[in-house]
Amino acid sequence: MRMDDYRESDNVEDRRGSGGGGGLRLGGGRLSLGTIAIALVASYFLGINPLTVLSMLSGGGMPAVEQQAPAKAPPANDETAMFVSKVLASTEDTWNQAFREMGKQYREPKLVLFSGVTPTACGTGQSAMGPFYCPGDQKVYIDLSFFRELKDRFKAPGEFAQAYVVAHEVGHHVQNLLGISEQVQRARQRAGEAEGNALSVRLELQADCLAGVWGKRTDSMAKVLDPGDLEAALTAATAIGDDRLQQEAQGRIVPESFTHGSSAQRVRWFRRGFDSGDFNQCNTFKAAQL
Repeated sequence: MRMDDYRESDNVEDRRGSGGGGGLRLGGGRLSLGTIAIALVASYFLGINPLTVLSMLSGGGMPAVEQQAPAKAPPANDETAMFVSKVLASTEDTWNQAFREMGKQYREPKLVLFSGVTPTACGTGQSAMGPFYCPGDQKVYIDLSFFRELKDRFKAPGEFAQAYVVAHEVGHHVQNLLGISEQVQRARQRAGEAEGNALSVRLELQADCLAGVWGKRTDSMAKVLDPGDLEAALTAATAIGDDRLQQEAQGRIVPESFTHGSSAQRVRWFRRGFDSGDFNQCNTFKAAQL
């Protein structure tokens, strides 16, 4: 990606080095890294609330908030943090314009860089959860070490793959601002497990589509994409499909338990957003076929 001349966002908080430890404190004790690893598979990639999973594994109790030092800006020589900041700025430009076109006002989210654990309005965040969005404080949380995992474990290298991750989480912020997330949450509370999972799939695929819209609009405005960048994002979307992850984790695929969508579905909806650049093409909830 050609982001060298792009501005950096003013909405980045750097909490790295401000606390944390080798485990997550929950219900008066600490969870082991092995327990957190189990929660990683069940939460970020399979769609279950990670804090709920960790609470269950610890025997109940609300996550305890770790004390943190005041947030600071990322250091000027941190290339990865700088890149993420520029990606966030590009989402701000894209969604400010898109919301104006809809006659609405966009509220820019904060992006928090952290390592170990960090307090959030959704409970205690932990790096093993992977990147996530908290609607309670309208912040995206990410431990930049996830990008190494994206490259090494999921074989999805490249800057546009990293940018896709950020844009997907910002997509959840867009859904939150438009009231979509709240509607889905209310519907899930009334639904059975299978129906609730299906609603989660549609929510996640819409966030993928919104990430595609961001990619198309950003490239149209600033010409940031190089040859091969789109393929990098599609590789990332393929790598974190529910079917691929279930096959790796348990050796079998259970479609009714999908919460993010299959690899093919995630690629299809990202491509739909990218090819059209149109938010209106991302209504997964009215799609007869995903």
